[in-house]
Amino acid sequence: MQGFLEMHGRSTAEKALDVTKKSISGGLLIYSIVVVAVMNFSGQTRLSHEVHPSLSFIALCLALIWLSRVEGGQASMVGLPPVDRSLYKDSHPVTNAVCEYGHRGDNLDRYLMGRQFMVLALVFVINMSGTPVEDLKTQTVLSDVFMKSGLALILITAMVGQLSTQVTASHCMLDYTNTFFMKITLYVAIAIEASGMLHASYLIQIIVSKITGKQITSNEPDRVLSQKIFFWGRVLMSSAALAAAFYVTICALFEGKTSMWKGVPAYISVIILFALMTVVGMLEGMQIAFFAVSRITDKERRAHYWSRHCSDLLFAQGGLGLPGFLIGRQLCVASCFIVIARITTPQIAEGQENILGVSDGMQNFFDTGLLGALITTIVASIVWQLVASAFPLAFLGNPITYVLLRVCLTLETTGICSFAWVL
Repeated sequence: MQGFLEMHGRSTAEKALDVTKKSISGGLLIYSIVVVAVMNFSGQTRLSHEVHPSLSFIALCLALIWLSRVEGGQASMVGLPPVDRSLYKDSHPVTNAVCEYGHRGDNLDRYLMGRQFMVLALVFVINMSGTPVEDLKTQTVLSDVFMKSGLALILITAMVGQLSTQVTASHCMLDYTNTFFMKITLYVAIAIEASGMLHASYLIQIIVSKITGKQITSNEPDRVLSQKIFFWGRVLMSSAALAAAFYVTICALFEGKTSMWKGVPAYISVIILFALMTVVGMLEGMQIAFFAVSRITDKERRAHYWSRHCSDLLFAQGGLGLPGFLIGRQLCVASCFIVIARITTPQIAEGQENILGVSDGMQNFFDTGLLGALITTIVASIVWQLVASAFPLAFLGNPITYVLLRVCLTLETTGICSFAWVL
């Protein structure tokens, strides 16, 4: 409680406002958890309606726990490479083993790519466990709003599954990584990358490299012929899978066979889908670009009109704008992920035919939401990160970047996710 109340260098009014924000945020989170739990056990969410409510609730809890490990693990894995492993080899043996393998060659890049897919896949599981059925019956209007709008899932995902563990891991990297859960997460993420399902991202990376003239750096020797054949084979497979995922998803939207809110025309759903993927992509790229430009001079950052205004928001007052952006960004991204999951996850009503007339087994695979997760991971995340790393100043000088930065900072100012600091 002392850490909750002590805010050095701030006026009494500012302290009171901060405590008020945290209290309201905590109340909203608790209410969201209660509403989602009640809807699960009453069989009024999509997954609890199809399987036993207890299994749906367990899936929701496990997805949130694993998501928290994945999100926190990123901060640890990226922050630990400069630290000499001999300093913690005996005190944190699991951390030492994780870093020895995770930082070998290009494994860190492989982990980060596989981790991004894991985040999307887990968010899709959370969405299926918490998305209400069409004939939702709640006791209050507030519960109805929280469930149907997706606000309850957004708050739970952002605060419990993402922000709280990111804050914890950034301060306790060694302890956070020193678990077998983190070791398993590392192996799963690298296995996902090795499967080749995300290799279409490497094709984009190569294209960006050719356009910019920047050499792709690697900590591993050049591939031999057999490795090149295997690599390009996976690139082709991934590209074909991405095209097929888009085709199935668009067909499902126009056939009215997704969990998108009823009454929204198919073409509007498609427009919203691409608009949200663009917003997510911009936010993913902005994070990369802002960290990149933080290492250059203020004069270089202020070379153009919009980059100057973005720099003023990010780096003025000792750089307080950057952490504020990261918090607001996480809420924006979580919101977009939940809505994208609703748009892209197939849902066949009773009596309807399967999408494209596929077999029941294939339809069950579609229903997992993996197609939407694949699309979002590559098109709305990794591609934009690659472009931003190649053109950080171009991202900083974009007017859309300024608008989204303002939105993120405004969301952070509201304090809606401030309870994450308490967690």
